[in-house]
Amino acid sequence: QVQLVESGGGWVQSGGSLRLSCAASRSIFSTYTTAWYRQAPGKQREWVARITSITDGGMRIYASPVKGRFAISRDNAKNTVYLQMNSLKPEDTAVYYCNAVPERIGGLGSWGQGTQVTVSS
Repeated sequence: QVQLVESGGGWVQSGGSLRLSCAASRSIFSTYTTAWYRQAPGKQREWVARITSITDGGMRIYASPVKGRFAISRDNAKNTVYLQMNSLKPEDTAVYYCNAVPERIGGLGSWGQGTQVTVSS
């Protein structure tokens, strides 16, 4: 089991940037895929980005709406995954959640509590 805590959400104008952080309670990146999801008001939770485990090559994959604008990364020493969000749009407004799944086990994995991102037009 791993606990995840997000931070870094806030309010920005269109075109602005934010960097979200997700701190894990222990070292997990060697065997876990870590990802970001978001849920806008009245909508289902959607996948945003993921980075595979170190064992699996650390491949970064993005959902189409955020390609070229968002970047997922990790600091292995700090047990922290980041989501750098640039050129933010009002449609990016959502609660953003961190997720970690053991690649050889799968399942729903562990989830953070979420952090609110609001982008004004």
